[in-house]
Amino acid sequence: MLAGKWSHAEAMIRDIGRFARFNWRVTSTSFLACSHRSTYPLVWTQMNIIGVRSVPVIMVTGAFVGMTLAIQAYDQLATMGFEERLGVLINISVVKELGPVLAAVMLAGRIGGALTAELGTMNVTEQIDAIRSMGTDPVRYLVVPRVLACLLLTPLLIIYADLMGVVGGAMVSLLHFGINGRAYWDYSANSVELWDVAIGVIKGFFFGAAIAIVSCYKGFTCREGSQGVGQACTEAFVASFTLILAIDLAIAFVAKAVYLTFWPMRGLV
Repeated sequence: MLAGKWSHAEAMIRDIGRFARFNWRVTSTSFLACSHRSTYPLVWTQMNIIGVRSVPVIMVTGAFVGMTLAIQAYDQLATMGFEERLGVLINISVVKELGPVLAAVMLAGRIGGALTAELGTMNVTEQIDAIRSMGTDPVRYLVVPRVLACLLLTPLLIIYADLMGVVGGAMVSLLHFGINGRAYWDYSANSVELWDVAIGVIKGFFFGAAIAIVSCYKGFTCREGSQGVGQACTEAFVASFTLILAIDLAIAFVAKAVYLTFWPMRGLV
């Protein structure tokens, strides 16, 4: 039993080392590839696949998050006579936490699974080896454009999700519950700061990089056969989802400390 546990721990440490080396290789190659014009057409193609085709999913996700928050929070605020402050709760929750995290989770399911399946199929059918045999770096040709596209477009998609969440929450609050529109937007404007929006956008860069690197790594290292590709897609989503939550927690700690450092009196209000 001890031998089995040790072999499992050894395999886990080996996988962590492989992922660290892959991550370093992707990062260094990405910086070098940005200086070559041949990289930009590849990135543009991936931006269309990753970003444009994800807009409907992000739109639906953001809108339903805002509407659900409005329905769930209205009764608690209305009993205390604070229903006009419903926009404060909805908008801060959307732009700081729910919008970025849920948008990233949807992208991990849609984009991460597609990237893993695509690269995993290329790995199983030895297309990656063929690219390497022709003298082309597969990381630069296959991974870097996908990572850069995710890194650039995930913050933009998060902004779009935030916008749809704000609109969805306002529609339910103003049209369904009949809250005064002027008071709703005044309280929201006075409470939601640019810092709150910026934190959500900053998270998008880390979320996008995590989704792309994890998915590409799983695709490059998947086992042979259709079962291996399917298992790699599942592992990519689980790992991306876990990493998204860990990054969100870390950024929350850092952002809180930075905010209290520069605006200590506001943090106590």
